[in-house]
Amino acid sequence: MPNPYVSLLAEVPVTRREIEIGGARTAYWVYGDDADTAPADPRPTIVAVHGFRGEHHGLEPVVAHLRGIRVISPDLPGFGETPPFAGQPHDLDGYARWLRAFVEAVAPDAVVLGHSFGSIVASAAVAQGLATPKLILVNPIGAPALEGPRGILTRLAVFYYLAGARLPRRLGDALLRNGLIVRVMSNAMAKTRDPALRRFVHEQHDEYFSRFADRDVLHEAFVTSVSHDVRESAPRITQPTLLIAAEKDDITPIEAERHLATLFPDARLVEIPDVGHLIHYETPQAAASAIRDFLRETAGR
Repeated sequence: MPNPYVSLLAEVPVTRREIEIGGARTAYWVYGDDADTAPADPRPTIVAVHGFRGEHHGLEPVVAHLRGIRVISPDLPGFGETPPFAGQPHDLDGYARWLRAFVEAVAPDAVVLGHSFGSIVASAAVAQGLATPKLILVNPIGAPALEGPRGILTRLAVFYYLAGARLPRRLGDALLRNGLIVRVMSNAMAKTRDPALRRFVHEQHDEYFSRFADRDVLHEAFVTSVSHDVRESAPRITQPTLLIAAEKDDITPIEAERHLATLFPDARLVEIPDVGHLIHYETPQAAASAIRDFLRETAGR
């Protein structure tokens, strides 16, 4: 299925790079002029953290609409092209420490953006001392996933990931990478009625949703994703924060997102209608517009 954002992405230079973080290799992509080749470039820089089971490609539709803004997008450890942590669990503390070290090494003082599971990681890292002037959370997990509008489906997901971890390795891996189950997940999240856009969303999930290192990493990350949410970090984040929420999100209902915004000392909420948990695929232009407005309005702070 043709990528509806491919023409915009083609105009954005991209460079793949690697860096050692905590003794392990992290793969990341720089969209826009590389900071090493344009050190005096005054344009803002965003470090973007993707969601659960995804990798950096998932945020490219938003990046495509952020012309004039440098975006640095790493693959989380254990996903995409970044190997798992060595000798430590893939829990929230581990991911938060990794993100803090990554930003400090690659883009000190960059604005930090997290989508979905990435919102949990980004907010925890900032609450623990990651120096960033601003925080942006897209589809933030603002309440326990098990209590969301589709809590039953989430409980089925708990069983699914547990089975994948407990079955013999070959069977468990096959279950977790099963294309039919990935398509069920994709259909559950997609809200667009545009058949071409739906096909694109499904193709993206088919291509990138199973690029995890192994079943153990996936299970640990899933347990982390359903055991935490942004609420626990919000009161400790003093930086200006933008929440971009979907009115039809099945993971965190919009009422919970409105409450989440009140927990930050300095936060604003942008609600996007007629979309669910896939803002980055279905309404990236609206998300990018909110990000631009936020960066412009808080430029002097």
